[in-house]
Amino acid sequence: MPAPLHLIQTDSSVPAEADVVVVGAGIVGVSAAYWLARAGMKVVLLEKGAVGAEQSSRNWGWCRQQNRDARELPLSTRSLSLWEEMTADIGETLGFRRCGLLYLTNDQAELDGWARWGKFARGEGVDTRMLNADEAAQRGNATHRKWLGGVWSPTDGIADPALAAPVIAKGVLKHGGHVIQNCAARGVELSGGAICGVVTERGTIRTSQVVMAGGVWARSFLNQVGVSVPQASVRSSILSVKPGASGLPDALHTQDASVTRRGDGGYTLAISGNGRVDPTPGMLKSARQFLPMFARRWRQLAPGGLQAWRYGFDTSTKWKLDQPTPMEKTRILDPRPDTETLHKTLQHARALLPALKNGTVQAEWAGYIDSTPDGVPIIDPDSGIPGLFIAAGFSGHGFGIGPGAGHLIADILLGRPPITEVEQYKLSRFRKSSWGKVSDF
Repeated sequence: MPAPLHLIQTDSSVPAEADVVVVGAGIVGVSAAYWLARAGMKVVLLEKGAVGAEQSSRNWGWCRQQNRDARELPLSTRSLSLWEEMTADIGETLGFRRCGLLYLTNDQAELDGWARWGKFARGEGVDTRMLNADEAAQRGNATHRKWLGGVWSPTDGIADPALAAPVIAKGVLKHGGHVIQNCAARGVELSGGAICGVVTERGTIRTSQVVMAGGVWARSFLNQVGVSVPQASVRSSILSVKPGASGLPDALHTQDASVTRRGDGGYTLAISGNGRVDPTPGMLKSARQFLPMFARRWRQLAPGGLQAWRYGFDTSTKWKLDQPTPMEKTRILDPRPDTETLHKTLQHARALLPALKNGTVQAEWAGYIDSTPDGVPIIDPDSGIPGLFIAAGFSGHGFGIGPGAGHLIADILLGRPPITEVEQYKLSRFRKSSWGKVSDF
């Protein structure tokens, strides 16, 4: 695990019925359950392991508008204010603060791309500021380098991955919802082709609405009822250093390394976009749809190993609902990090920020990112099965937009005006050509 996850006490018994069952207690699942419970719905949130124990606690913690794909920008903008609203309502910190995000570069093409994005984003009301060489050097003085330029987004921020999902789950409980850990949802039951229940390892919950927010587990779960979702899994390897360095930006991105201040005063170190593609049956099945993504990211993505295949989270095999499933075999998906990537990350980060040269490595970890062919999530009630809502494929962007994604899910299920447009998140878009539509991460 990347850090001591904030563990919470939750229910152990499974209710007989619910208005909505949310499967998966990562940041998207807990946020959806929170907004539904806050609206008065009888909600059950199911988690096969511990709340937030997979990718939702293994990311950088960035909550950004900066350089978001246009399809995600409205959701990320709304999410920033929702982080604050949720914190105030729950009464406990999520570690969220608008510390600002700093991007620095010596690559003119990258700088030009940021400038084009900034021109569009300022028209959408985003506070994004281009930095000239002097301004970049001043804001990035901890690097002791000259820079061609950069971007400063003062209203963006970070939250604490170890706290966020568990504390939001407390908000679900506060508003009368049920949160059940160490209880896998094995599948759904249908009546007349529509959802009528969720089968768990502890019994069946009668319901007419299910939200599948299971991250990399989503495709195999949906496959059990014949719903096809294109998904690939990227294994991202990250490390942290202990507290001790001072004078560093709270959140800094460069091509060589990205650095984020942690809640304990240490720093998370990563290389943006760098990952290993571990093959899975699901990825091979939808490989053609991912060709544009891989063609665009081939310099950053490298072939992986067989870890993902062995874990079985993306299997094409059908399982029986009265027997243990792959979710019960792997309560918490905790892949081995890539040692080559970790070495490169630490080397680059220490070269970038001299204050880190004597920093002691605190932890090393990996997590699986569930990606769609265009890098934009699926948030869609139209799965082909009435009552089955898909919220998956967040492509490494889910943490920052989790509160907004959860609110949008609740809006749709409650029949109220959605906080953003929804068409760009439809599953049906993958039945058309996705060539040339890959997001800029």
